[in-house]
Parts: sequence; C-alpha cells; structure tokens
Amino acid sequence: MSTKKAQLRLGAFLPATGHHVAAWRHPNARADGGLSFQHYRELAQTAERGKFDMVFLADGLAVRDRGKGNDALSRTAVVHFEPLTLLSALSTVTQRIGLTATVSTTYNEPFHLARKFASLDHLSGGRAGWNLVTSATEAEALNFSREKHMEHTLRYERAKEFVDVVKALWDSWEDDAFLWDKESGVYFHPDKLHVPNHKGEHFSVRGPLNVARPLQGYPVIIQAGSSEDGQHLAAQTAEVIFTAQQTLEEAQAFYAGVKGRLAQFGRSPEHLKIMPGVFPVIGKTEQEARDKYEQLQELIDPQVGLGLLSGLVGGVDLSGYPLDGPLPNLPETNLHKSRLKLLTDLARRESLTIRDLYLAIAGARGHRTILGTPEQIADQLEDWFVNGGADGFNIMPPYLPDGLNEFVDLVVPELQRRGLFRTEYEGHTLRENLGLPRPANKFSTIAPEPVAV
Repeated sequence: MSTKKAQLRLGAFLPATGHHVAAWRHPNARADGGLSFQHYRELAQTAERGKFDMVFLADGLAVRDRGKGNDALSRTAVVHFEPLTLLSALSTVTQRIGLTATVSTTYNEPFHLARKFASLDHLSGGRAGWNLVTSATEAEALNFSREKHMEHTLRYERAKEFVDVVKALWDSWEDDAFLWDKESGVYFHPDKLHVPNHKGEHFSVRGPLNVARPLQGYPVIIQAGSSEDGQHLAAQTAEVIFTAQQTLEEAQAFYAGVKGRLAQFGRSPEHLKIMPGVFPVIGKTEQEARDKYEQLQELIDPQVGLGLLSGLVGGVDLSGYPLDGPLPNLPETNLHKSRLKLLTDLARRESLTIRDLYLAIAGARGHRTILGTPEQIADQLEDWFVNGGADGFNIMPPYLPDGLNEFVDLVVPELQRRGLFRTEYEGHTLRENLGLPRPANKFSTIAPEPVAV
C-alpha cells in the first residue's frame, strides 16, 4: 500500500490584470495586459516554473456593464484575447502546464467546440482542459440573436446533451485509426472511424470530427456551477470543479455532497478534483499583507464596485438603495444562482451593508480571501486540504504579474517543504499531472458498421 503523502492541485486563474476589480489601476499592474501576448507568456511560464497543474482563462461573450451608462464601464478593464487563440499560442512557449479555458455550451455548437479543443490538445501535446459553463449574463444573449438568456434548468439540460455530443465527436476516430501507409495508399483504417450521427432534443450532429482523437482521449472537463443543477451536471461530467466557498464548513459540505453523488454515475471520488477559488494577499508580515489589500481597496470606484455586486446578484440594479443600508431581499435569478446565495448568506451572516459587501467581494468576487505571510497562507490552504474541504485550489492573484510571482516564489516553496505539493511534474499531459484516467473510446467495443464519408 502506498504511503505517499497526498498532493494538492493548483490552478493559476489569470485575468488580464488580476482579480481585484481595481487591479488595472495598481502601480505595478500591466494595465494593457489583456492585449499583450508577452504578458501572458510570462505569466504562463511563471506558473509552470511553480509546477502549477494548469493556467485557467475565464471568458464571457459580451462586455459586461458595471452599472447604468458608460461611465462605470469606462472605469473597468474589459478587453482581452479570445482564450483558445491565446492558449494555442501559449502551447508553443510552455511544456508541461495544463492550458484550460471557459467556453459556453449556450452560445456555441458542439462540433465547433469539439474541433477547437481537439486541436488545442494536439498542439499542446495533451494539455487542454475545457471549463464548461452555460453563461451567466443577459448581455451575452443579446450578442447571439436572443432577447433573453435561456432559462436556467433548460441551459443545463442542453449542456448535458452538448457534452454527450462533444464526447462522441472526440471518439469519431480510434486512437490507432491512422495508418498513413504510402505504399498501400491507405490513409486510415476504415473500421476505426465512427460516425456519431447524434439526433437529440437540442442537437442534430452527424459527424465525424475532422480532427483526430485528442491525445488525452478527452481534454479534461472542468465545471464551475455550484447550483443544484450545476452540481448534478458536474457529478455526471466534470473531472475538476472550480467553486466558491467562504468557510471550511461550507467547503466540506460541498465537497462531501458532490463526491457523494458520483457513485450513482459509476464514478470514483478520486476522479473528480474540487478546487475552490482563493484570493491570496501575501506580505512579509501580516500587517504588510493587510496594507497591500487596503491599497487595492482604496482604488475602487464606487460605481464600479456597485456594478460588480449588481452583476453577481443576478443583474439586479442596486443603485436605488442606500449604499450604507442592508442588502435588500433579492428575487430568484436566472443567472448566478449559487453566487446570489453565497453573497446573500455572507451579507446576512456578517451584517454587511451594500457598500461593505461590494468592498468584501471586489477582489475575490465571492471566493475566499486570505491574507498573511507565506507561512500563514500555506496554513490556511493546508487546513482546507487535509480537512476535506478541497483537493486543491484555483489561485486568484490580486494583480498581475506581482501576485503570481509572490505566490510562486514564496508560498509554493512552503507547500513543497511540507510535502503538500510536487517539486516536479508527474507526467506530460494534464490528465497525468492531475491523476485522472484516460477515457476509453466508447465506440471501440461496438462492432463497426460500413461508413460512407
């Protein structure tokens, strides 16, 4: 029996300038980072130097307003590269770190997505990961010929079928389908091509995919929804979950709840990694960390802070309520269901005003904020890891590049010293480094039928 100490997993969550809503205004931040490949290259290489499992790029399909009119919007960092284009470029300047990004099932088609991620997996040597989302803003609907965002439950029903179609497309070719035999003139073995020919409630997709099966079988599938529908979908499909939890007790309940669902889908708990988001502010002393945090807080424009909060509670316009009054009772939302509950619970538990609440979430957006020395940061991560709250963490640097540099140079060595984190990568693919199995081709055990292409 192995006595090797369990190792936590780390993702580097890299918005262009950092996670704090005012990050771009920090004196050391790269304000134009969203349009600089050099900036992202340096970030990815820093995360790889720190032996992170993956870099993660979030994405949305709209410019998200921060309140009424363009004044608040004009004070917000809003532009960045399309993530799969950027990750394809980053695959050429990194070797081991996973390359993961958000792509919506609501405003894409399965064939497009399957083709792009299969291509990224080949380009990167097996390091691609897909963060599956169903989108969360009405602004996205308006960019895709819709007047309103699709209803929550329907989005998740569509997403489940979407994943099934994508996997079938990735399985179009068996791993050893291609012969490339110049002498015989046979390019591929015809019995090893499978046409999914999917016809379902939401999609009709014949296939096959015109990219070979991904090197990992499937790119690693990540899911971020924590609502009831989101947890159910994650238990069926996800291999990594990015989640937002404020307390160890909440994290433990979520961890046990999702892992407890896996058996009904024939899945093993170790084949799903739960990685809560963490916003770390690091100082040589605890007071220095607090001073760094306050420096960022002082840069928050009230309009931007209020707009951020309004968006995270489902798009409710809070501008008509007193900033120093309590958060009102808010209606059920079709958008960020789990985040609305988290923020409402936080406001009630700590008796926060609207101003207090937007200040509290301006950095981590509802994820956990931790401050302190490298040792104190490591203590807090270890506590959640060893006590059943997490398999690892999605690290959210306050501003970039300094926030990532400090974590890699100061916190990672402390985690390594404690035996909690790798000193070298275990493998070459993202699956190998996460300890996830490579999925079998679901068509390979089915008797082949004649194929006409």
